Amino acid sequence: MSRPSLPYFEENTDPLSSRIATGLHKIGLAMKQQAWLQANEEGLSATQGQILAALATHGALTGSELSQRLGVTLPTISDSVRVLVEKKLVTKSPDPRHPRASLLTLTKRGAQLGARARSWPDFMAAAVADLSAEEQRAFFSGVVKMIRSLQEQGLIPVSGMCVTCVHFRPNVRAGATPHHCAFVDAPLASDQLRLDCPEHELAGEAQRAELWLQLMRPT
Repeated sequence: MSRPSLPYFEENTDPLSSRIATGLHKIGLAMKQQAWLQANEEGLSATQGQILAALATHGALTGSELSQRLGVTLPTISDSVRVLVEKKLVTKSPDPRHPRASLLTLTKRGAQLGARARSWPDFMAAAVADLSAEEQRAFFSGVVKMIRSLQEQGLIPVSGMCVTCVHFRPNVRAGATPHHCAFVDAPLASDQLRLDCPEHELAGEAQRAELWLQLMRPT
């Protein structure tokens, strides 16, 4: 007696996790292409555009700090900074914190391009806006979990996220704002968690693990 066959798509569909990964890859390609096109309009590389955007967001940084934030090697940062200095988009000055390091600061023109570079993902935000409020909250929750996983694996820089910050207090109360930011002493909803906060202070490995356990604990 022959075994009954499964419905076609149950036998011929990749796991949902694989299809999500494929979708994210396509989104990543779109973002990379847009970043390249818009940077190229200004005669910049995508990395140079990212540097301008980072300086516009966080203020003056050293090459090492840029390398950590962007997940790009220091030699690549140095090469890109050299070009940006030649184009008079960035200036270098001594870093009072580290005598051998230089602080990188945007010029007026650099600040204009940096502000524009920060807006490069806007086309993606418009696409996300097509999702319902409930879909956006679920998607954001998944993004936070994925980024944290990649950070803990050492695949992207560990910086900026509430869930890895010494000031984060997860699930300390009931209601719509269960979390708390000790830095500003204010309640925080799950869909208000930041992914790139300028006041972020990285918690130690053990504290990050405990914060995540508390965040995932049912309330």
